[in-house]
Amino acid sequence: MPTVKVNDIEMYYEVHGHGEPMVLIAGLGTDTTAYRRIINPLSQKHTVLAFDNRGVGRTDKPRTPYTIEMMADDTAGLLKALAIMRVNVIGISMGGRIALALALQHPEAVKSLILVSTSARVVQGTRKTLRFRFFKLVKRLRSGTRFLGRNTQPYYAFIRQLEASGSYDCSDRLGGIAVPTLILHGRKDRLAPYALAEEMQAGIRGSRMVTFDGGHLFLFWESGKFADAVTEFLDGVAPSPENGPQQEKQI
Repeated sequence: MPTVKVNDIEMYYEVHGHGEPMVLIAGLGTDTTAYRRIINPLSQKHTVLAFDNRGVGRTDKPRTPYTIEMMADDTAGLLKALAIMRVNVIGISMGGRIALALALQHPEAVKSLILVSTSARVVQGTRKTLRFRFFKLVKRLRSGTRFLGRNTQPYYAFIRQLEASGSYDCSDRLGGIAVPTLILHGRKDRLAPYALAEEMQAGIRGSRMVTFDGGHLFLFWESGKFADAVTEFLDGVAPSPENGPQQEKQI
Protein backbone atom coordinates (compact mmCIF):
# COMPACT_ATOMS: atom_id res chain seq x y z
CA MET A 1 0.00 0.00 0.00
CA PRO A 2 1.89 3.13 -1.16
CA THR A 3 1.90 5.98 1.35
CA VAL A 4 4.10 9.01 1.85
CA LYS A 5 4.56 11.39 4.77
CA VAL A 6 3.15 14.80 3.86
CA ASN A 7 2.95 17.58 6.43
CA ASP A 8 1.37 16.00 9.54
CA ILE A 9 -0.20 12.94 7.86
CA GLU A 10 0.54 9.74 5.98
CA MET A 11 -1.13 10.01 2.56
CA TYR A 12 -2.29 7.04 0.50
CA TYR A 13 -1.89 7.33 -3.27
CA GLU A 14 -2.13 5.27 -6.46
CA VAL A 15 -0.59 5.72 -9.92
CA HIS A 16 -2.35 4.33 -13.00
CA GLY A 17 -1.59 4.26 -16.71
CA HIS A 18 1.11 6.00 -18.70
CA GLY A 19 1.69 9.30 -20.49
CA GLU A 20 1.49 12.93 -19.44
CA PRO A 21 0.73 13.07 -15.69
CA MET A 22 -2.48 14.34 -14.15
CA VAL A 23 -3.58 14.41 -10.51
CA LEU A 24 -7.17 13.68 -9.52
CA ILE A 25 -8.40 15.40 -6.33
CA ALA A 26 -11.42 13.68 -4.82
CA GLY A 27 -14.60 15.19 -3.50
CA LEU A 28 -16.22 15.27 -0.08
CA GLY A 29 -16.30 11.94 1.73
CA THR A 30 -14.83 9.96 -1.17
CA ASP A 31 -11.65 7.94 -1.60
CA THR A 32 -9.79 6.64 -4.65
CA THR A 33 -12.04 3.59 -5.01
CA ALA A 34 -14.99 5.84 -5.90
CA TYR A 35 -13.30 7.05 -9.10
CA ARG A 36 -12.32 3.84 -10.87
CA ARG A 37 -14.95 4.35 -13.53
CA ILE A 38 -13.23 7.55 -14.66
CA ILE A 39 -9.64 6.63 -13.80
CA ASN A 40 -9.72 3.65 -16.15
CA PRO A 41 -10.49 5.59 -19.37
CA LEU A 42 -8.26 8.52 -18.41
CA SER A 43 -5.30 6.23 -17.75
CA GLN A 44 -5.35 5.02 -21.35
CA LYS A 45 -3.56 8.19 -22.44
CA HIS A 46 -2.34 9.73 -19.18
CA THR A 47 -0.58 8.82 -15.96
CA VAL A 48 -3.26 9.35 -13.32
CA LEU A 49 -2.19 10.08 -9.74
CA ALA A 50 -5.12 9.54 -7.39
CA PHE A 51 -4.97 9.86 -3.60
CA ASP A 52 -7.10 9.97 -0.48
CA ASN A 53 -7.49 13.42 1.05
CA ARG A 54 -6.88 13.89 4.75
CA GLY A 55 -9.83 12.52 6.68
CA VAL A 56 -10.85 9.72 4.31
CA GLY A 57 -9.86 6.35 2.91
CA ARG A 58 -6.40 5.07 3.75
CA THR A 59 -4.95 8.52 4.53
CA ASP A 60 -4.67 9.69 8.15
CA LYS A 61 -7.73 11.31 9.75
CA PRO A 62 -6.57 13.78 12.41
CA ARG A 63 -9.21 15.24 14.71
CA THR A 64 -7.90 18.78 14.25
CA PRO A 65 -9.80 21.26 12.03
CA TYR A 66 -9.23 21.00 8.27
CA THR A 67 -9.12 23.78 5.68
CA ILE A 68 -9.12 23.74 1.89
CA GLU A 69 -5.79 25.57 1.97
CA MET A 70 -4.38 22.81 4.18
CA MET A 71 -5.53 20.12 1.75
CA ALA A 72 -4.03 22.08 -1.15
CA ASP A 73 -0.72 22.05 0.73
CA ASP A 74 -1.13 18.28 1.18
CA THR A 75 -1.53 17.91 -2.58
CA ALA A 76 1.53 20.06 -3.28
CA GLY A 77 3.54 18.03 -0.77
CA LEU A 78 2.53 14.77 -2.42
CA LEU A 79 3.54 16.05 -5.86
CA LYS A 80 6.91 17.15 -4.48
CA ALA A 81 7.46 13.81 -2.77
CA LEU A 82 6.79 12.00 -6.05
CA ALA A 83 9.03 14.40 -8.04
CA ILE A 84 6.16 15.64 -10.21
CA MET A 85 7.06 19.22 -11.07
CA ARG A 86 4.06 20.53 -13.03
CA VAL A 87 0.83 18.67 -13.54
CA ASN A 88 -2.65 18.80 -15.03
CA VAL A 89 -5.11 18.93 -12.13
CA ILE A 90 -8.63 17.49 -12.04
CA GLY A 91 -10.66 18.58 -9.01
CA ILE A 92 -14.11 17.14 -8.34
CA SER A 93 -16.65 18.93 -6.10
CA MET A 94 -14.71 19.71 -2.87
CA GLY A 95 -11.63 18.60 -4.82
CA GLY A 96 -12.31 21.43 -7.25
CA ARG A 97 -11.95 23.93 -4.44
CA ILE A 98 -8.72 22.20 -3.41
CA ALA A 99 -7.56 22.51 -7.04
CA LEU A 100 -8.38 26.23 -7.05
CA ALA A 101 -6.44 26.73 -3.82
CA LEU A 102 -3.53 24.72 -5.25
CA ALA A 103 -3.41 26.99 -8.32
CA LEU A 104 -3.47 30.10 -6.12
CA GLN A 105 -1.01 28.90 -3.45
CA HIS A 106 1.33 26.80 -5.62
CA PRO A 107 1.00 28.15 -9.18
CA GLU A 108 4.35 26.61 -10.15
CA ALA A 109 2.86 23.12 -9.62
CA VAL A 110 -0.22 23.56 -11.83
CA LYS A 111 -0.11 23.21 -15.59
CA SER A 112 -3.85 23.22 -16.25
CA LEU A 113 -7.10 22.98 -14.29
CA ILE A 114 -10.15 20.80 -14.91
CA LEU A 115 -12.89 21.79 -12.46
CA VAL A 116 -15.76 19.33 -12.15
CA SER A 117 -19.09 19.82 -10.35
CA THR A 118 -17.59 22.57 -8.24
CA SER A 119 -17.59 26.28 -7.47
CA ALA A 120 -15.34 28.88 -5.90
CA ARG A 121 -17.75 29.25 -2.98
CA VAL A 122 -20.56 27.28 -1.34
CA VAL A 123 -24.03 28.63 -0.64
CA GLN A 124 -24.89 28.33 3.04
CA GLY A 125 -28.04 26.26 2.55
CA THR A 126 -26.16 23.56 0.65
CA ARG A 127 -23.82 22.94 3.57
CA LYS A 128 -26.73 22.57 6.02
CA THR A 129 -28.53 20.17 3.67
CA LEU A 130 -25.44 17.98 3.29
CA ARG A 131 -24.91 17.85 7.05
CA PHE A 132 -28.55 16.87 7.70
CA ARG A 133 -28.63 14.12 5.08
CA PHE A 134 -25.36 12.66 6.23
CA PHE A 135 -26.35 12.77 9.89
CA LYS A 136 -29.38 10.61 9.13
CA LEU A 137 -27.17 8.13 7.27
CA VAL A 138 -24.68 8.01 10.16
CA LYS A 139 -27.42 7.25 12.67
CA ARG A 140 -28.55 4.34 10.51
CA LEU A 141 -25.03 2.90 10.10
CA ARG A 142 -23.90 3.81 13.65
CA SER A 143 -20.24 2.84 13.29
CA GLY A 144 -19.39 5.13 10.38
CA THR A 145 -20.38 6.06 6.86
CA ARG A 146 -19.88 4.88 3.30
CA PHE A 147 -20.64 7.89 1.12
CA LEU A 148 -18.83 6.86 -2.06
CA GLY A 149 -15.95 4.42 -2.11
CA ARG A 150 -15.16 1.23 -0.28
CA ASN A 151 -13.60 2.61 2.89
CA THR A 152 -15.67 3.70 5.86
CA GLN A 153 -15.19 7.34 6.86
CA PRO A 154 -15.67 8.35 10.52
CA TYR A 155 -18.40 10.92 10.97
CA TYR A 156 -16.08 13.44 12.68
CA ALA A 157 -13.74 13.32 9.65
CA PHE A 158 -16.63 13.91 7.26
CA ILE A 159 -17.66 16.95 9.29
CA ARG A 160 -14.06 18.24 9.23
CA GLN A 161 -14.08 18.01 5.41
CA LEU A 162 -17.58 19.48 5.15
CA GLU A 163 -16.67 22.50 7.28
CA ALA A 164 -13.50 23.08 5.27
CA SER A 165 -15.34 22.91 1.96
CA GLY A 166 -18.27 25.03 3.10
CA SER A 167 -16.17 27.86 4.52
CA TYR A 168 -13.86 28.27 1.50
CA ASP A 169 -14.38 31.22 -0.83
CA CYS A 170 -11.85 32.30 -3.45
CA SER A 171 -14.35 33.99 -5.76
CA ASP A 172 -12.59 37.34 -5.42
CA ARG A 173 -9.20 35.82 -6.38
CA LEU A 174 -10.12 33.89 -9.51
CA GLY A 175 -8.41 36.53 -11.63
CA GLY A 176 -5.11 35.31 -10.23
CA ILE A 177 -5.43 31.96 -12.01
CA ALA A 178 -3.48 32.06 -15.26
CA VAL A 179 -3.42 28.45 -16.51
CA PRO A 180 -5.67 26.82 -19.14
CA THR A 181 -8.91 25.94 -17.38
CA LEU A 182 -11.81 23.68 -18.31
CA ILE A 183 -15.04 23.63 -16.30
CA LEU A 184 -17.26 20.53 -16.57
CA HIS A 185 -20.67 20.94 -14.96
CA GLY A 186 -24.13 19.39 -14.88
CA ARG A 187 -27.00 21.74 -15.69
CA LYS A 188 -29.14 20.13 -12.97
CA ASP A 189 -26.52 20.27 -10.23
CA ARG A 190 -28.22 21.21 -6.95
CA LEU A 191 -25.16 20.93 -4.69
CA ALA A 192 -23.01 23.22 -6.82
CA PRO A 193 -25.61 25.31 -8.66
CA TYR A 194 -24.97 26.00 -12.33
CA ALA A 195 -25.03 29.76 -11.70
CA LEU A 196 -21.95 29.41 -9.49
CA ALA A 197 -20.14 27.52 -12.27
CA GLU A 198 -20.93 30.42 -14.61
CA GLU A 199 -19.62 32.82 -11.98
CA MET A 200 -16.41 30.81 -11.75
CA GLN A 201 -15.98 30.77 -15.52
CA ALA A 202 -16.43 34.54 -15.67
CA GLY A 203 -13.77 34.98 -13.00
CA ILE A 204 -11.06 32.79 -14.61
CA ARG A 205 -9.75 34.49 -17.73
CA GLY A 206 -9.84 32.34 -20.85
CA SER A 207 -11.62 29.42 -19.16
CA ARG A 208 -14.15 27.38 -21.10
CA MET A 209 -17.11 25.36 -19.89
CA VAL A 210 -18.68 22.15 -21.16
CA THR A 211 -22.10 21.33 -19.73
CA PHE A 212 -23.85 18.00 -19.27
CA ASP A 213 -27.52 17.14 -18.83
CA GLY A 214 -27.07 15.50 -15.43
CA GLY A 215 -26.56 16.71 -11.89
CA HIS A 216 -23.70 16.73 -9.40
CA LEU A 217 -22.57 13.17 -10.18
CA PHE A 218 -22.94 13.35 -13.97
CA LEU A 219 -19.32 12.21 -14.44
CA PHE A 220 -20.15 8.73 -13.15
CA TRP A 221 -23.22 8.26 -15.35
CA GLU A 222 -21.53 9.78 -18.41
CA SER A 223 -17.97 8.63 -17.76
CA GLY A 224 -17.21 8.12 -21.46
CA LYS A 225 -18.26 11.63 -22.48
CA PHE A 226 -16.51 13.00 -19.41
CA ALA A 227 -13.22 11.28 -20.32
CA ASP A 228 -13.55 12.45 -23.93
CA ALA A 229 -13.97 16.09 -22.83
CA VAL A 230 -10.94 15.84 -20.54
CA THR A 231 -8.80 14.20 -23.22
CA GLU A 232 -9.78 16.74 -25.89
CA PHE A 233 -8.87 19.60 -23.57
CA LEU A 234 -5.54 18.09 -22.52
CA ASP A 235 -4.60 17.35 -26.13
CA GLY A 236 -4.33 21.12 -26.52
CA VAL A 237 -2.03 21.52 -23.52
CA ALA A 238 1.66 20.99 -24.36
CA PRO A 239 3.50 18.20 -22.49
CA SER A 240 5.76 19.10 -19.56
CA PRO A 241 9.32 17.89 -20.31
CA GLU A 242 10.36 18.35 -16.67
CA ASN A 243 8.25 15.38 -15.55
CA GLY A 244 10.14 12.12 -15.87
CA PRO A 245 8.63 8.75 -16.77
CA GLN A 246 6.00 7.54 -14.33
CA GLN A 247 5.66 4.05 -12.93
CA GLU A 248 2.42 2.27 -13.77
CA LYS A 249 0.34 0.69 -11.02
CA GLN A 250 -2.91 -1.11 -11.66
CA ILE A 251 -6.18 -0.73 -9.79
